[in-house]
Amino acid sequence: MHPIDETLVRMLVAAQFPQWADLPVVAVPRQGVDNRTFRLGESLSVRLPSAAGYVPAVEKELRWLPRLAPALPLPIPVPVAAGAPSEHYPWPWSVRRWIDGTPVGDAPPPDPHAFARDLAGFLLALGRVDASGGPVAGAHSFHRGADPAFYDDETRRHLTRLPAALTAIWDAALAATWHGSPVWFHGDVAAGNLLLDADGRLAAVIDFGTCGVGDPACDLVIAWTLLDPDARATFRTATGADDAMWARGRGWALWKAAITDDARVLDVLLAEPSP
Repeated sequence: MHPIDETLVRMLVAAQFPQWADLPVVAVPRQGVDNRTFRLGESLSVRLPSAAGYVPAVEKELRWLPRLAPALPLPIPVPVAAGAPSEHYPWPWSVRRWIDGTPVGDAPPPDPHAFARDLAGFLLALGRVDASGGPVAGAHSFHRGADPAFYDDETRRHLTRLPAALTAIWDAALAATWHGSPVWFHGDVAAGNLLLDADGRLAAVIDFGTCGVGDPACDLVIAWTLLDPDARATFRTATGADDAMWARGRGWALWKAAITDDARVLDVLLAEPSP
């Protein structure tokens, strides 16, 4: 397979979408793990899975993002064309509308409380979209939206070398069983997937590769990975998360921080009183 770079994207676009062959191709500065993204001209982008395990997201996003977009208060990536595998690249890929904005990870929001409320409003709107027939949480979402107990063995292996209070947080997350109706969740509400406009307000939400239908508690992780205690409280109030949902969200944050050795987030979790 050819390296996933600007040369590859030019070859794929020229072969499959000749109407865009003359547009410049530029790799975006902040690349994700699951996909590689390139700007195509002024108004388009190209998104290619980086490995076979991320391929199911392509068809899912092509099918569902156009249905989700009209019901949401902020822009999300809308596919405009489906790319096919080729001799140079073995998986499907997509062309989308380009969305301007600065990732939150590059420039923290100047008003964390407004950001927390805007993000909560977006997630609540996503959860109100009709979930009938949507992709039920599972392997395609890396089990985001499912019971965090799926990662129990993995998490406990890492917890053996960490403070006992973190094990108590994990136990509380598993005990807070979800009994709600399945709703749409994003699955990866992270700083790199939230874009700010020139005024520092939340402008768009991108990267729906792990989206699905299930328990939305996984979308609360941003509360511990980005927000300070006061903004975290604003976010919780705005989402209406009860104690059980908050405990599950905290568990998802703990799982990710434990397996990635994110000491900062582990400290945040330890410092917060239990729900």
